Amino acid sequence: MTRRVFAGSTLAMTTAAAQSTPNQTKLGIDLFSLRSQGWTAFEALDYCAKLGAGVCFFSELRFLGGLSPDHLRQVKEHAAKRGIGLELGMTSICPTSTMFKPELGTAEEQIEQAIAAAKALGVSFIRCYQGRGEDRKTPGGLARHGEETLKVLRSVRTRLLDAGLKMAIENHAGDYQARGLRQLLDAAGKDIAGCTLDSGNATWCLEDPHVTLETLAPYALASGVRDSILWRTPEGIAVRWVRMGAGNVGMEQWVKDFVRLCPGVTLSLEIISLPTPRVYKVFDRDFWQGYEDVRANEFVRFLALAEKGQPSMGVPLPKDTPKELVLAAEREELEASYRWTQQVMERA
Repeated sequence: MTRRVFAGSTLAMTTAAAQSTPNQTKLGIDLFSLRSQGWTAFEALDYCAKLGAGVCFFSELRFLGGLSPDHLRQVKEHAAKRGIGLELGMTSICPTSTMFKPELGTAEEQIEQAIAAAKALGVSFIRCYQGRGEDRKTPGGLARHGEETLKVLRSVRTRLLDAGLKMAIENHAGDYQARGLRQLLDAAGKDIAGCTLDSGNATWCLEDPHVTLETLAPYALASGVRDSILWRTPEGIAVRWVRMGAGNVGMEQWVKDFVRLCPGVTLSLEIISLPTPRVYKVFDRDFWQGYEDVRANEFVRFLALAEKGQPSMGVPLPKDTPKELVLAAEREELEASYRWTQQVMERA
């Protein structure tokens, strides 16, 4: 990694101070926060060490930069030298989801590949997901895709048990609300399945992130955390992801509750700041096709957050912005979020 990567950083914490809080909840970095940097696994680990993170979350296999046994051994050794824990993930395991990547092999083959990598790295779970919100409006909806996901999990059940691993299924991109994911996990069995608890994805499926945390905390193996801001529009509700501390969904209390409810689970920052919002046309009857599972008593908590919000449009970078400035902006969003979250965790 060149010195320029860190130019302009305003990192003031030391590694020893930042890796854990008095309650021993580690603060980690999901490398999707740094998806544009183009770094090797070793450069990513160096950056996480510079930031002071306790865990580097390779939430997709591609972030490792290779899956050969020798390469994975080097990654594991480099992380150990930096004093950083490792977590691992993959993408969709549902063959019928619009997010599944058949070019990478069958779901079972992709899981087998992830299991081999997990064993080489010495991790205890593999983050994955079923799909996204668009799957709700496909034939059969989430119920159909959920059955396909369960078929895959049952087919690899023995392999997971033999390897001592669990699949940490994420509430991903607006697919499952917390209650629906909990039902899927119960059906799969807690001996092979838990969840990756994502606060931002909750708002993409009309759910207050506090409901998500309250419901899924007992199942949490990992996390992907970011803030959101919600507000009412003439059409419905606008949702925009923002850096930690910039939203209106009560993330300071959410972080404190996470520390209390999820002991031993890393709080991993997955910062995705979007300049424009998603608008959910909840006052249009046709919108609700695919959202029949949403409960009124939970939706009103989501609506209450929007009622208190004010319009918040980000300013996208101009198209001619130099690449280095684009990359620096991505790092700054993460670094600001890291500082804010670390301070909150120290007060938890």
